[in-house]
Amino acid sequence: MNITNKTVLITGGGSGIGFETAKLLSAEGNKIIIIGRNESKLKTAAKALPNTVAIRCDINNEDDVNNLIAQVSENYPELSVLINNAGRAFAYTHSENVGAFEKSKEEFATNYFSIIRLTEAFLPFLKAQKEAAIVNVSSIVAFAPSAALPSYSDSKAALHSYTLSLRHTLAKDTAIKVFELMPPMVNTEFSKDVGGEHGMSPVEVAEGLLEGIEKEEFEIKIGQTAYFRKFYLTAPDEAFEMMNQG
Repeated sequence: MNITNKTVLITGGGSGIGFETAKLLSAEGNKIIIIGRNESKLKTAAKALPNTVAIRCDINNEDDVNNLIAQVSENYPELSVLINNAGRAFAYTHSENVGAFEKSKEEFATNYFSIIRLTEAFLPFLKAQKEAAIVNVSSIVAFAPSAALPSYSDSKAALHSYTLSLRHTLAKDTAIKVFELMPPMVNTEFSKDVGGEHGMSPVEVAEGLLEGIEKEEFEIKIGQTAYFRKFYLTAPDEAFEMMNQG
């Protein structure tokens, strides 16, 4: 798929994978819209990139989302690429008094439910284009959960399932291509509390994403994810142990 001269909206675009993806896409002549909750971070990011605008939006807030949709409808009706990148994660292990219910609600709100809402809202824009794409940023833990990130893993497994169904459905009668980016641990501010300093560079992940889109590789398995998926399919118990060793 050609990924130049398009209008691209990236959630969580102020830092990490989202920012590095915006950087690469803006350099290719795309018009970039980055959104997030932290307005100052977004504005700083947008100033550092050509062809980029920032819109503050909490994707879990219905009023914010409605305002975002209205702004896109008025100013960017040519939107053709939606990258659902924003995420939320809590590091904990299942036990009493860890607040698993509250943590999982927050993670699912960002990692799953908000994506369904945004995707459904922007489908009319995407369907109107000759070529369009949706990218859902999932994770290696969609295949086998990390017990140190239990409900985060659950939310990414749900997102993987949703992405499969969405791709199948939209392929029937639209020009929208549905991609899933599935990185391992990435060294970002987002993951610093869960050992992210040992992860791969967000620049590498963004480069892998663009390469996967250009090649129409619909499940873009970055780094060790490709190997891990094959291992999981042949030996799921051993793959789970590998994910949770140490």
